Amino acid sequence: MSAPTYTRPHPAATRGVEVRLPWWLLALPVLAFVALLVLIGDPSDAHAATGDPGIAQLLHRAQQLISG
Repeated sequence: MSAPTYTRPHPAATRGVEVRLPWWLLALPVLAFVALLVLIGDPSDAHAATGDPGIAQLLHRAQQLISG
């Protein structure tokens, strides 16, 4: 006795696979990167005084923009 076989009603798509990512999947790495910048960008936690003041000012401005 043979078993019934399943046949597809429509042929499979021959185009490339389309993948739609949810918005939060792209936002999570961005949020993690911004959080790390805020953590390392606080000039009061810096121990070395020989760093480039331009980078410190840039990070401080970015922290101000993020915090509101």
